[in-house]
Amino acid sequence: MKTCLTWIFSTQAPKTTLFIRIMVGAVFLSEGIQKFLYPAELAAGRFIKIGIPFPELMGPFVGAVEIIGGICLLAGVMTRFAAFTLLINMGVAVLSTKIPILLGHDLWLFNAPELPRYGFWSMAHAARTDFSMIMGSLFLLFGGAGPWSLDPLIAKRLSTPAAPPTKNQDAPRQ
Repeated sequence: MKTCLTWIFSTQAPKTTLFIRIMVGAVFLSEGIQKFLYPAELAAGRFIKIGIPFPELMGPFVGAVEIIGGICLLAGVMTRFAAFTLLINMGVAVLSTKIPILLGHDLWLFNAPELPRYGFWSMAHAARTDFSMIMGSLFLLFGGAGPWSLDPLIAKRLSTPAAPPTKNQDAPRQ
């Protein structure tokens, strides 16, 4: 268990990783907040059109995941875990919205939107932000948060052994 936690908080990424964290974290934070501000357009209402099951539940859930994940990336805390969670979020987004555009028809329970054209170029245009968020999240998953984050401080604390008890602590109190 400690090895897994150590990996989650460890990082060998350069200082410039801060820019990737800011980009990816800010986009997810903004999108998550907007799901609460404009639920009819960006959360439950949109999820109904797409075909996402339980849209009234999934809209706020996805919004909360994006807000919490975005904050974690911006602060550089639990960066790898947040990136992994946001990659799952993006995988569902691509499957439910971009693949139907690529195919030009509904896929499973996901509805293709009404567009003037379908196929690769239409999907590539619609997926440009998704692609950037996926690549940024993969970078953070594999590289970690970088030194200008909270993760290295937590990793250091996890790897520091606890101080052995002193002689006086072992003696019974009178």
